[in-house]
Amino acid sequence: MKAVFLDRDGVLTRERLDYVKTPNELEILPGIGPALRALRERGFRLVIVTNQSVVGRGLATHEDLGRIHEKLQSELKRMGCCVDAIYYCPHLPEEGCNCRKPQPGLLLKAAKDLGIDVKESWMIGDKEIDLEAAKRAGCRGVRVETNVGDLQQAVSSILTIEKETGNAMI
Repeated sequence: MKAVFLDRDGVLTRERLDYVKTPNELEILPGIGPALRALRERGFRLVIVTNQSVVGRGLATHEDLGRIHEKLQSELKRMGCCVDAIYYCPHLPEEGCNCRKPQPGLLLKAAKDLGIDVKESWMIGDKEIDLEAAKRAGCRGVRVETNVGDLQQAVSSILTIEKETGNAMI
């Protein structure tokens, strides 16, 4: 089973300098529905892997983050798509955990839990730490510009490479 791991803030939703702390602050970026549906149609599992130090900073609780992710799932469903799981790191950068990107912990845990072959998988992120986490986990990465909503371009690149290498599922 292959997957596309997706960063949340800046890729699927608008990244805020003051962090997303409530469901009302969550803003979905335009154009993500068709891109996610295209990946699903090609046999990819979809997994969000996101650093959420908003919890470690005391600005939101795990329950708040759960409500934020419920809203995200609801919005995705409204667009005719869904993700298989959401994994997040609640720790501060200085805590040195294995789950905070650029460490590969979130990707590896998701791969183990969901039976994903990381070597056949991709990571789409908007920061170098996302690509570094992908590399450390053993999958390929594609970078998008923060808050631009160019997920479709990244997905097109992945699907083109998959087709050229014979990995595309028909």
